Amino acid sequence: MVELRQLEYFVAVAETEHVGRAAERLRISQSPLSRRIADLEKRLGLVLFERSKQRVRLTPDGEVFLTEARALLRHAERVESLGQRLGRGETGGLCLGYVEHAIHADVLPGALRSLRRDRPDVHVSLYNQTGAEQLEALRRRSLDIALVDTPPEKDDPVLESELVLADPLVLAIPADHPLANRGIVEPTDLDNQPWIAIGRKDVDEDFREFLSSCATDGFTPNIRTVAPEPLAALGLVGSGLGMALLQRSVLRGTPPDVALRELPWCDSSVRLWAAWHHIDLRPLVAEFRKVLLDGGTTP
Repeated sequence: MVELRQLEYFVAVAETEHVGRAAERLRISQSPLSRRIADLEKRLGLVLFERSKQRVRLTPDGEVFLTEARALLRHAERVESLGQRLGRGETGGLCLGYVEHAIHADVLPGALRSLRRDRPDVHVSLYNQTGAEQLEALRRRSLDIALVDTPPEKDDPVLESELVLADPLVLAIPADHPLANRGIVEPTDLDNQPWIAIGRKDVDEDFREFLSSCATDGFTPNIRTVAPEPLAALGLVGSGLGMALLQRSVLRGTPPDVALRELPWCDSSVRLWAAWHHIDLRPLVAEFRKVLLDGGTTP
């Protein structure tokens, strides 16, 4: 594994473009610095610098590696700072995972606002991951709480969960569409209408569930576009490209070129669960979990 010290040496040479000046900055001699850079390149199997007598310059691969090296060093500094604060008993830290609609529905931002108000010194690390990745991270104890769209099994030996959001789906249609002023929108009204689905059409499980739910409700959508996430779909609806079923929480501040219609016959919703490891729940984790669960199950 690459050492942090090697990355520090690499960043210093990259920023100064000169081994001598980098050595002065690092307060070491040039020879060991050159050896450490050469060792790093050998370990990576990568040429990081173009060398001349006057200066050294990053290769294109070196430029990419520099960005990641800086990010890793900044994260290491934050981890060290957190450890020092914990050692002094000043504060605790939280590692939280989430799926995107935890943000759209204001579940996570709302809980973080509450935490920041009551515990401003708490360090929070956020990880946007799939539900499966989060549950695995909970098992490894690298996450404290996960916000997932599919909960762990009820008989899971180490993980527990509770529903924190059931976000009803609402029909979003272009404001100039004939259905925009219809009193009641029936499933047959939506049959073969141009539609915007959310997810990757080729592989996304949510996409297949969407098609199945449409068939159950009695209509077949004419899918013209697949948007990567709900806010993108809302923008496409406003552009007149089709209609979409979106969770209600996304539709705060709906633009004037989009009309919203309730569908009483559609009881589908986007759901979100909080999950956690059942052993050794630190007081801070338990406190934040309570904030999440007290948020209720509706937006």
